[in-house]
Amino acid sequence: MKKYLAEMVGTFVLTFLGCGAAVSLNCGVDVASVVGTAIAFGLAVVAMAYTIGGISGCHINPAITLGVWMSGRMNAKDCGMYMVFQVIGAIIAAALLALLVSLDPGLAEGTTTGANACASENVVNGLVAEIVLTFIFVLVVLGATAKTNGATNNFAGLAIGLALILIHLVGIHYTGTSVNPARSIGPALFEGGKALSQLWVFIVGPFVGGALAACVWKLIDTEEK
Repeated sequence: MKKYLAEMVGTFVLTFLGCGAAVSLNCGVDVASVVGTAIAFGLAVVAMAYTIGGISGCHINPAITLGVWMSGRMNAKDCGMYMVFQVIGAIIAAALLALLVSLDPGLAEGTTTGANACASENVVNGLVAEIVLTFIFVLVVLGATAKTNGATNNFAGLAIGLALILIHLVGIHYTGTSVNPARSIGPALFEGGKALSQLWVFIVGPFVGGALAACVWKLIDTEEK
């Protein structure tokens, strides 16, 4: 149970700090807000990797959990429970953000919780972006944490966090960047509207990308089973 709770706490922190930065910076209005939001998500991952990595592996993302399970690194029960607790953590974070904004609407303009939405209503564009970006992200996670990396996997948290910053710099323009179903489910429940109607994109896309990453990693992984 401790590792499940760790995943809940980790996903809470990622969602609260990442989406909180998006709200506070009014992400998307200028280059600085996009860069700031990207850095916030990346640093949140780094912080949690070195906080709960030794407890749960710090997935804090159902797409990563799917990739890890498909790679044979965890069992089906843990895979399902990780995802459940990740979503719970994201919902709690989004609820707290929504509460803070409701108490002072001036804190955010045009958004209440940093929810995702596809640019220009182009869901196909958004779906492709989420698949490709999640594929890259999960591939980095699987590679950085692989035993074949030897001592360098001690720096996996840093590599993963930096990769997430790069992914956000690319993806914010297209979807606001999710690459994480839990991080999208929580905010969408409180944002409603377009974010909720397009939520399927931010669930299907990351899961497809994560599954593809697991398949590719199994092809190139040199670790003996």
